[in-house]
Amino acid sequence: MAIDAIEAKLRPPALPIVPYPAKMITLADGEIMVVREARREEVGVLLGTVYPLIGVPADYYDIVATRMYEELLGWYRYRTANEFVLVGAINGVIAGIVTSRSVSPKLGMSLHTLTIKRGLRIGAQLFAAKMEDHIEYQGADEVWIVAESPNGWRRWMIEYELEDRSSQYPEVRHELGGVPTFVLTRKLWNAVKASKCTGVRPVPPEVLAAANKLKMPDEYPQIPGFKR
Repeated sequence: MAIDAIEAKLRPPALPIVPYPAKMITLADGEIMVVREARREEVGVLLGTVYPLIGVPADYYDIVATRMYEELLGWYRYRTANEFVLVGAINGVIAGIVTSRSVSPKLGMSLHTLTIKRGLRIGAQLFAAKMEDHIEYQGADEVWIVAESPNGWRRWMIEYELEDRSSQYPEVRHELGGVPTFVLTRKLWNAVKASKCTGVRPVPPEVLAAANKLKMPDEYPQIPGFKR
């Protein structure tokens, strides 16, 4: 797409983003979830999935959904540097979304994880895929992480035994601001990836084809307090 001179100046400098190879995960209920990179032209269905959760205060869906909506727009409009978006889909229906970005070739900045279909550790699987992308594919040596909900704290800080960087270096602050900054180092990742990061590659063509066209969920039954 041709862009004018002003638009070219507005866009941030870009690092090369290594493509993330799709994988499939068999969930606890037997369903198959495909985890793959989202494409910019899919932003409409991603925004449409996130938007209904902006007004849901339970489990801090409101703040996570609001921030992710902005991150998706920043990615689509080329206003956030080196951002990538991964999506988990079951028969094409979006079950979860994660956002992240590369600050430099060796530093990743984890943004948000949003689970649509709860109770199957989909958020945990997608978070692990995001860390896999940062360290195994983008080449980061560490990823900075914050949690904005108690569930996130339990899933990331406790389960991964992340390094509390903010206690050691108070001046270190994740770009989302506010909450304490924790770090997943390459050493920590190597210690947990066998148990945290699952999935099979390559994805059979017929399974990948079902996830190629993303669909918004018709309902959000597991999210407390959600009203259409």
